[in-house]
Amino acid sequence: MIFKRSERGKAPVEPVTLKILVAGGFGVGKTTLVGAVSEIKPLRTEESLTEAGRPVDDTSGVSGKRTTTVAMDFGRITLREDLVLYVFGTPGQDRFWFLWDELATGALGAVVLADTRRLEDCFAAVDYFERRSIPFVVGVNCFDGASRYPAEAVRQALDLDPEVPVLLCDARERQSVKEVLIGVVEHAMSAAAAAREPATT
Repeated sequence: MIFKRSERGKAPVEPVTLKILVAGGFGVGKTTLVGAVSEIKPLRTEESLTEAGRPVDDTSGVSGKRTTTVAMDFGRITLREDLVLYVFGTPGQDRFWFLWDELATGALGAVVLADTRRLEDCFAAVDYFERRSIPFVVGVNCFDGASRYPAEAVRQALDLDPEVPVLLCDARERQSVKEVLIGVVEHAMSAAAAAREPATT
């Protein structure tokens, strides 16, 4: 737990800690995103891709990828003196999806990271969070050389509800990732507030 002494000699502030997931397809940039934003050395569980895994690991579109996350990535960022985010990156391959339920426990919200060259790879993550009513935003990782599309075009392609934010980002850039994480927190807080409002007849 982080404690920071505020200005003018005030007592230390115990921050609220929130859990955010980062999900998406294989090779979409989840490990890069967590590493770019984390203020601590990120925990990574990467292993080398092997010939034995070739039949089950779809590397189409990411032929240069040599490692894969087999459990999770973990990082931490302090947004304010009183607010800390714990960021967990999920594994991308189908064979590790059984870990998602454990990682999702207690999560405030999630980022579904998308690559416009392989949008279909994030369908599973979108479906996962929709089924479990976990608020999420879609972060479109703007890879070098990838076609750029307006956020609304991505929304339509993924058949997202109107209230789901679609944000363009660069998973390598700390400030860009930070803005996406702030978007998740704001969206989740708005969803929680809407759920508390009494239904009108």
